[in-house]
Amino acid sequence: MKRLADRVAVVTGAGSGLGEGIVRLFAEEGARVVVSNRDVSKAEAVAASINELGGTAIAVKADVGIEADCRNLIDSAVAHFGQLDILVNTVGYSARGTIEDTSVELWDEVFGLNVRSSFICSQQAIKHMKERQYGSIINIGSVNAYIGEPKLMAYAASKGALMTLTKNLASYLNRYRIRVNQLNVGWTLTPNEHHVKVNIEGKGENWVDEAVKSRPWGRLLLPRDIAQAALYFASTESELITGSVLDMEQYPVGAPPNW
Repeated sequence: MKRLADRVAVVTGAGSGLGEGIVRLFAEEGARVVVSNRDVSKAEAVAASINELGGTAIAVKADVGIEADCRNLIDSAVAHFGQLDILVNTVGYSARGTIEDTSVELWDEVFGLNVRSSFICSQQAIKHMKERQYGSIINIGSVNAYIGEPKLMAYAASKGALMTLTKNLASYLNRYRIRVNQLNVGWTLTPNEHHVKVNIEGKGENWVDEAVKSRPWGRLLLPRDIAQAALYFASTESELITGSVLDMEQYPVGAPPNW
């Protein structure tokens, strides 16, 4: 039996990158999935691909920076499939900036996308999950949550806040048998990471060749790696686990690279 048979999952930011990797694996494992993205054409393309492969998916346009979009996303999933079992809050904005050059506007935008959206989507999802005394919420965080690169000041702070939100919700929602866990993701090769390295940091098209030299396993994390961990938290294999944060990186957080 597939690990997510008879489950319904909503994944935000699922038009590419980590979200796409997660929603595709969930569909492979039997979940009926809602592919959400701000760019609906990307969501529709992923949903169509899943359906062509024998899965069940719908696309819903949602800019999670907008409260109404967050709530509509959750309600649309329940209206279409009749239930909601799994929510993965994937959307993240890794804006560059130190304490000296980050504007208040950028800070607010980063926290809006990285923390506020997870709060709103979770709040709306809980309304439906608690009726069935079942649910799994998975927040996608970052190893930057602990300290973070100086150039990712707002991003790091937002992921630290998300980690606290995860544990706070877990401590309350166990009364409804709703679990809340977090994946703190390390350096992952996604289309957006490639864009940032090439077009923002000017590293050149072959930046990956140099990057992997610093990795013990000779490669960066891939969306499929993150999806496998998300699948564990989404399935009943982790039935009694809540409030956990799984660090996903090739070095323990805080350890010098060449210990």
